[in-house]
Amino acid sequence: MRKKFITVLAMGSLSLLLAACGDGKTKADEQVIIYSNADDEAIAVIEDILEDSKYKNDYILQPIGTSELGGKMLAEGTAIEADIVTMSSYYIDSAQQQNNMFIKLPSSQKPLDPYSEVQIPLLGNMGSIFVNTELLKEKSLDMPKTIKDLTEPQYRNLVSIPNVMDSSTGWLLIQAIIAEYGETEGKQILADLLENVGPHLESSGSGPIKKVQTGEVAVGFGLRTQAVDAKKNGLPIDNIDPLEGNYTLVESIAVVDKKDDEKEALAAEIAQYIAEEARSGIIEYYPVPIFEDEAIDEQYIPARLKRWKSTLTVDLLQQHQAFFKEALGGQ
Repeated sequence: MRKKFITVLAMGSLSLLLAACGDGKTKADEQVIIYSNADDEAIAVIEDILEDSKYKNDYILQPIGTSELGGKMLAEGTAIEADIVTMSSYYIDSAQQQNNMFIKLPSSQKPLDPYSEVQIPLLGNMGSIFVNTELLKEKSLDMPKTIKDLTEPQYRNLVSIPNVMDSSTGWLLIQAIIAEYGETEGKQILADLLENVGPHLESSGSGPIKKVQTGEVAVGFGLRTQAVDAKKNGLPIDNIDPLEGNYTLVESIAVVDKKDDEKEALAAEIAQYIAEEARSGIIEYYPVPIFEDEAIDEQYIPARLKRWKSTLTVDLLQQHQAFFKEALGGQ
Protein backbone atom coordinates (compact mmCIF):
# COMPACT_ATOMS: atom_id res chain seq x y z
CA MET A 1 0.00 0.00 0.00
CA ARG A 2 1.27 3.44 -0.81
CA LYS A 3 1.77 5.75 2.11
CA LYS A 4 1.93 9.51 2.15
CA PHE A 5 1.95 10.03 5.90
CA ILE A 6 3.22 13.30 7.39
CA THR A 7 5.05 13.40 10.70
CA VAL A 8 3.53 15.72 13.29
CA LEU A 9 6.05 18.44 14.14
CA ALA A 10 6.24 20.05 17.56
CA MET A 11 6.01 23.57 16.18
CA GLY A 12 3.25 22.44 13.97
CA SER A 13 3.20 23.90 10.51
CA LEU A 14 3.48 21.55 7.59
CA SER A 15 4.30 24.52 5.43
CA LEU A 16 7.81 24.67 6.86
CA LEU A 17 8.57 21.44 5.00
CA LEU A 18 7.16 22.42 1.63
CA ALA A 19 8.53 24.67 -1.04
CA ALA A 20 6.80 27.94 -1.77
CA CYS A 21 4.92 28.35 -5.02
CA GLY A 22 5.43 31.28 -7.33
CA ASP A 23 2.26 33.07 -6.21
CA GLY A 24 3.47 33.23 -2.61
CA LYS A 25 1.44 30.22 -1.44
CA THR A 26 3.15 27.12 -0.15
CA LYS A 27 2.28 23.65 -1.36
CA ALA A 28 0.50 23.07 1.95
CA ASP A 29 -1.64 26.14 1.31
CA GLU A 30 -2.87 24.59 -1.92
CA GLN A 31 -3.29 21.01 -0.74
CA VAL A 32 -6.20 19.75 1.34
CA ILE A 33 -4.99 18.44 4.71
CA ILE A 34 -6.79 15.38 6.05
CA TYR A 35 -6.56 14.38 9.71
CA SER A 36 -7.74 10.82 10.31
CA ASN A 37 -8.16 8.71 13.44
CA ALA A 38 -8.79 5.59 11.32
CA ASP A 39 -6.83 2.36 11.69
CA ASP A 40 -4.15 1.41 9.18
CA GLU A 41 -6.50 -0.67 7.03
CA ALA A 42 -8.95 2.18 6.46
CA ILE A 43 -6.10 4.66 5.93
CA ALA A 44 -4.64 2.38 3.25
CA VAL A 45 -7.99 2.12 1.43
CA ILE A 46 -8.41 5.91 1.46
CA GLU A 47 -4.85 6.42 0.22
CA ASP A 48 -5.29 3.93 -2.59
CA ILE A 49 -8.48 5.42 -3.98
CA LEU A 50 -7.04 8.95 -3.80
CA GLU A 51 -3.76 7.94 -5.42
CA ASP A 52 -5.71 6.45 -8.33
CA SER A 53 -7.82 9.59 -8.75
CA LYS A 54 -7.46 13.10 -10.07
CA TYR A 55 -6.87 14.23 -6.49
CA LYS A 56 -3.54 12.41 -6.04
CA ASN A 57 -1.59 15.67 -5.82
CA ASP A 58 -4.23 17.63 -3.95
CA TYR A 59 -4.05 16.20 -0.44
CA ILE A 60 -1.89 15.40 2.57
CA LEU A 61 -3.11 12.63 4.87
CA GLN A 62 -2.05 12.69 8.50
CA PRO A 63 -3.05 9.84 10.86
CA ILE A 64 -3.72 11.03 14.40
CA GLY A 65 -5.11 9.30 17.50
CA THR A 66 -8.73 9.68 18.52
CA SER A 67 -8.00 11.43 21.83
CA GLU A 68 -5.51 13.83 20.28
CA LEU A 69 -7.68 14.66 17.29
CA GLY A 70 -10.77 15.04 19.45
CA GLY A 71 -8.90 17.40 21.73
CA LYS A 72 -7.74 19.50 18.79
CA MET A 73 -11.23 19.69 17.32
CA LEU A 74 -12.76 20.85 20.58
CA ALA A 75 -9.96 23.26 21.49
CA GLU A 76 -9.14 24.75 18.07
CA GLY A 77 -12.42 24.68 16.17
CA THR A 78 -12.05 26.16 12.69
CA ALA A 79 -8.44 27.12 13.51
CA ILE A 80 -7.46 23.45 13.24
CA GLU A 81 -4.93 22.87 10.47
CA ALA A 82 -7.00 20.14 8.86
CA ASP A 83 -9.47 20.84 6.07
CA ILE A 84 -11.03 17.38 6.35
CA VAL A 85 -11.31 15.06 9.33
CA THR A 86 -12.30 11.42 9.52
CA MET A 87 -13.29 10.83 13.10
CA SER A 88 -15.74 9.15 15.48
CA SER A 89 -19.19 10.51 14.70
CA TYR A 90 -19.87 11.55 18.30
CA TYR A 91 -16.74 13.72 18.30
CA ILE A 92 -17.82 15.41 15.08
CA ASP A 93 -21.26 16.18 16.51
CA SER A 94 -19.84 17.46 19.80
CA ALA A 95 -17.27 19.66 18.05
CA GLN A 96 -19.97 21.02 15.77
CA GLN A 97 -22.22 21.82 18.70
CA GLN A 98 -19.40 23.57 20.57
CA ASN A 99 -17.57 25.30 17.71
CA ASN A 100 -19.91 25.28 14.68
CA MET A 101 -16.85 24.23 12.70
CA PHE A 102 -18.11 22.02 9.84
CA ILE A 103 -19.99 22.71 6.62
CA LYS A 104 -23.03 20.81 5.39
CA LEU A 105 -21.88 17.80 3.40
CA PRO A 106 -24.54 16.42 1.01
CA SER A 107 -24.50 12.73 0.14
CA SER A 108 -26.49 10.41 -2.09
CA GLN A 109 -25.85 7.50 0.29
CA LYS A 110 -28.68 6.41 2.59
CA PRO A 111 -27.51 5.53 6.11
CA LEU A 112 -29.46 3.06 8.23
CA ASP A 113 -29.42 5.50 11.16
CA PRO A 114 -29.74 9.30 11.11
CA TYR A 115 -26.55 11.36 11.18
CA SER A 116 -26.04 15.09 11.31
CA GLU A 117 -25.84 16.94 7.99
CA VAL A 118 -22.17 17.83 8.51
CA GLN A 119 -20.90 14.25 8.32
CA ILE A 120 -21.02 11.18 6.08
CA PRO A 121 -20.43 7.80 7.80
CA LEU A 122 -17.37 5.85 6.64
CA LEU A 123 -17.14 2.72 8.77
CA GLY A 124 -18.59 0.93 11.77
CA ASN A 125 -16.82 -0.81 14.64
CA MET A 126 -18.47 -3.50 16.77
CA GLY A 127 -17.42 -5.03 20.09
CA SER A 128 -17.35 -8.65 21.24
CA ILE A 129 -15.49 -11.16 23.38
CA PHE A 130 -12.98 -13.48 21.71
CA VAL A 131 -10.98 -16.43 23.00
CA ASN A 132 -7.92 -18.51 22.22
CA THR A 133 -9.51 -21.97 22.12
CA GLU A 134 -6.21 -23.82 22.55
CA LEU A 135 -5.31 -21.85 25.67
CA LEU A 136 -8.79 -22.31 27.14
CA LYS A 137 -8.39 -26.06 26.75
CA GLU A 138 -4.82 -26.07 28.04
CA LYS A 139 -5.78 -24.18 31.20
CA SER A 140 -9.16 -25.93 31.62
CA LEU A 141 -11.05 -22.63 31.45
CA ASP A 142 -14.78 -22.37 30.83
CA MET A 143 -15.98 -20.78 27.62
CA PRO A 144 -17.33 -17.38 28.74
CA LYS A 145 -20.78 -16.27 27.63
CA THR A 146 -20.91 -12.82 29.22
CA ILE A 147 -18.61 -9.97 30.12
CA LYS A 148 -19.55 -10.65 33.74
CA ASP A 149 -18.17 -14.20 33.40
CA LEU A 150 -14.73 -12.68 32.92
CA THR A 151 -14.72 -11.49 36.55
CA GLU A 152 -14.47 -15.11 37.78
CA PRO A 153 -11.16 -16.07 39.50
CA GLN A 154 -10.30 -18.65 36.81
CA TYR A 155 -9.55 -15.81 34.38
CA ARG A 156 -7.11 -13.92 36.67
CA ASN A 157 -4.37 -12.33 34.52
CA LEU A 158 -5.74 -14.10 31.44
CA VAL A 159 -8.02 -11.32 30.14
CA SER A 160 -7.12 -8.29 28.01
CA ILE A 161 -9.36 -5.27 27.33
CA PRO A 162 -8.79 -1.82 25.79
CA ASN A 163 -8.49 1.21 28.06
CA VAL A 164 -11.40 3.58 27.46
CA MET A 165 -9.12 6.49 28.40
CA ASP A 166 -7.10 5.82 25.23
CA SER A 167 -9.25 3.77 22.88
CA SER A 168 -12.80 4.24 21.65
CA THR A 169 -13.04 0.44 21.39
CA GLY A 170 -12.96 0.38 25.18
CA TRP A 171 -16.14 2.45 25.19
CA LEU A 172 -18.01 -0.44 23.55
CA LEU A 173 -17.24 -2.51 26.66
CA ILE A 174 -18.32 0.22 29.10
CA GLN A 175 -21.61 0.82 27.26
CA ALA A 176 -22.44 -2.89 27.41
CA ILE A 177 -21.73 -3.11 31.15
CA ILE A 178 -23.67 0.01 32.16
CA ALA A 179 -26.64 -0.74 29.91
CA GLU A 180 -27.02 -4.28 31.25
CA TYR A 181 -26.21 -3.85 34.94
CA GLY A 182 -26.62 -0.15 35.74
CA GLU A 183 -23.93 2.02 37.27
CA THR A 184 -23.88 0.57 40.79
CA GLU A 185 -23.59 -3.14 39.97
CA GLY A 186 -21.77 -2.31 36.76
CA LYS A 187 -19.00 -0.47 38.57
CA GLN A 188 -18.33 -3.49 40.78
CA ILE A 189 -18.33 -5.79 37.76
CA LEU A 190 -15.87 -3.50 35.99
CA ALA A 191 -13.65 -3.31 39.09
CA ASP A 192 -13.58 -7.10 39.33
CA LEU A 193 -12.88 -7.36 35.61
CA LEU A 194 -10.00 -4.90 35.85
CA GLU A 195 -8.53 -6.92 38.70
CA ASN A 196 -8.52 -9.98 36.42
CA VAL A 197 -7.07 -7.94 33.56
CA GLY A 198 -4.08 -6.90 35.65
CA PRO A 199 -1.18 -5.97 33.32
CA HIS A 200 -3.22 -6.57 30.15
CA LEU A 201 -5.07 -3.24 29.95
CA GLU A 202 -4.26 -2.02 26.45
CA SER A 203 -4.04 1.52 25.07
CA SER A 204 -4.86 0.26 21.57
CA GLY A 205 -8.13 -1.27 20.50
CA SER A 206 -6.14 -3.93 18.64
CA GLY A 207 -4.03 -4.78 21.68
CA PRO A 208 -6.35 -7.47 23.13
CA ILE A 209 -6.70 -9.48 19.90
CA LYS A 210 -2.92 -9.49 19.49
CA LYS A 211 -2.45 -10.88 23.00
CA VAL A 212 -5.14 -13.51 22.45
CA GLN A 213 -3.57 -14.54 19.14
CA THR A 214 -0.11 -14.99 20.69
CA GLY A 215 -1.52 -16.88 23.68
CA GLU A 216 -0.37 -14.30 26.20
CA VAL A 217 -3.97 -14.23 27.44
CA ALA A 218 -6.89 -16.57 26.85
CA VAL A 219 -9.73 -14.04 26.50
CA GLY A 220 -10.05 -10.52 25.15
CA PHE A 221 -12.60 -7.85 24.37
CA GLY A 222 -12.27 -5.81 21.20
CA LEU A 223 -13.43 -5.52 17.61
CA ARG A 224 -15.58 -8.44 16.54
CA THR A 225 -14.36 -8.47 12.94
CA GLN A 226 -10.73 -8.91 14.03
CA ALA A 227 -11.65 -12.14 15.81
CA VAL A 228 -13.68 -13.45 12.87
CA ASP A 229 -10.82 -12.68 10.48
CA ALA A 230 -8.26 -14.35 12.77
CA LYS A 231 -10.33 -17.55 12.74
CA LYS A 232 -10.68 -17.35 8.94
CA ASN A 233 -6.89 -17.18 8.75
CA GLY A 234 -6.56 -20.47 10.60
CA LEU A 235 -5.79 -19.21 14.10
CA PRO A 236 -7.39 -20.90 17.13
CA ILE A 237 -9.69 -17.93 17.79
CA ASP A 238 -13.42 -17.96 18.42
CA ASN A 239 -15.73 -14.97 18.65
CA ILE A 240 -18.40 -14.79 21.37
CA ASP A 241 -21.29 -12.34 21.20
CA PRO A 242 -21.79 -11.54 24.89
CA LEU A 243 -25.24 -11.62 26.42
CA GLU A 244 -24.74 -7.94 27.31
CA GLY A 245 -24.77 -7.16 23.58
CA ASN A 246 -22.61 -6.06 20.67
CA TYR A 247 -22.40 -2.27 20.74
CA THR A 248 -21.20 -0.18 17.80
CA LEU A 249 -19.41 3.06 17.01
CA VAL A 250 -19.30 4.82 13.65
CA GLU A 251 -16.51 6.91 12.15
CA SER A 252 -17.44 9.64 9.67
CA ILE A 253 -15.89 12.24 7.39
CA ALA A 254 -16.46 16.01 7.72
CA VAL A 255 -15.15 19.22 6.15
CA VAL A 256 -13.94 22.15 8.25
CA ASP A 257 -15.45 25.56 7.55
CA LYS A 258 -12.32 27.56 6.68
CA LYS A 259 -14.07 30.51 5.02
CA ASP A 260 -12.01 29.85 1.88
CA ASP A 261 -14.52 29.09 -0.86
CA GLU A 262 -12.09 27.63 -3.38
CA LYS A 263 -10.27 25.31 -1.00
CA GLU A 264 -13.45 24.44 0.86
CA ALA A 265 -15.07 23.35 -2.40
CA LEU A 266 -12.10 21.10 -3.18
CA ALA A 267 -12.17 19.66 0.35
CA ALA A 268 -15.89 18.89 0.05
CA GLU A 269 -15.32 17.26 -3.33
CA ILE A 270 -12.54 15.07 -1.94
CA ALA A 271 -14.52 14.18 1.18
CA GLN A 272 -17.54 13.10 -0.88
CA TYR A 273 -15.26 11.12 -3.20
CA ILE A 274 -13.72 9.30 -0.23
CA ALA A 275 -17.13 8.56 1.29
CA GLU A 276 -18.45 7.06 -1.93
CA GLU A 277 -15.40 5.35 -3.42
CA ALA A 278 -13.68 4.02 -0.29
CA ARG A 279 -16.74 2.36 1.20
CA SER A 280 -16.50 -0.87 -0.84
CA GLY A 281 -12.91 -1.37 0.30
CA ILE A 282 -13.49 -0.31 3.90
CA ILE A 283 -16.42 -2.68 4.43
CA GLU A 284 -14.12 -5.60 3.64
CA TYR A 285 -12.08 -4.73 6.75
CA TYR A 286 -14.99 -3.41 8.83
CA PRO A 287 -18.03 -5.47 7.77
CA VAL A 288 -20.61 -3.52 9.72
CA PRO A 289 -23.49 -2.28 7.51
CA ILE A 290 -24.15 1.44 7.87
CA PHE A 291 -26.00 2.14 4.61
CA GLU A 292 -29.14 0.69 3.05
CA ASP A 293 -28.70 -2.33 0.75
CA GLU A 294 -25.29 -3.25 2.15
CA ALA A 295 -24.90 -7.02 2.45
CA ILE A 296 -22.25 -8.76 4.55
CA ASP A 297 -21.30 -12.39 5.10
CA GLU A 298 -23.37 -14.17 7.73
CA GLN A 299 -20.32 -14.79 9.92
CA TYR A 300 -19.97 -11.03 10.46
CA ILE A 301 -23.57 -10.56 11.60
CA PRO A 302 -23.70 -10.29 15.42
CA ALA A 303 -26.15 -12.28 17.50
CA ARG A 304 -26.94 -9.41 19.86
CA LEU A 305 -26.61 -6.07 18.11
CA LYS A 306 -27.46 -3.22 20.49
CA ARG A 307 -27.19 0.56 20.56
CA TRP A 308 -26.84 2.97 23.45
CA LYS A 309 -30.20 4.36 24.50
CA SER A 310 -29.34 8.00 23.73
CA THR A 311 -27.16 9.94 21.31
CA LEU A 312 -23.45 9.41 21.88
CA THR A 313 -21.55 12.58 22.80
CA VAL A 314 -18.14 13.53 24.15
CA ASP A 315 -19.84 14.51 27.41
CA LEU A 316 -21.24 10.97 27.70
CA LEU A 317 -17.83 9.52 26.91
CA GLN A 318 -16.27 11.61 29.67
CA GLN A 319 -18.94 10.42 32.11
CA HIS A 320 -18.16 6.83 31.22
CA GLN A 321 -14.42 7.50 31.50
CA ALA A 322 -15.02 8.82 35.02
CA PHE A 323 -17.02 5.63 35.74
CA PHE A 324 -14.04 3.61 34.49
CA LYS A 325 -11.53 5.53 36.62
CA GLU A 326 -13.65 5.04 39.75
CA ALA A 327 -13.81 1.30 39.06
CA LEU A 328 -10.07 1.21 38.41
CA GLY A 329 -9.40 2.96 41.70
CA GLY A 330 -11.74 0.65 43.59
CA GLN A 331 -10.18 -2.68 42.66
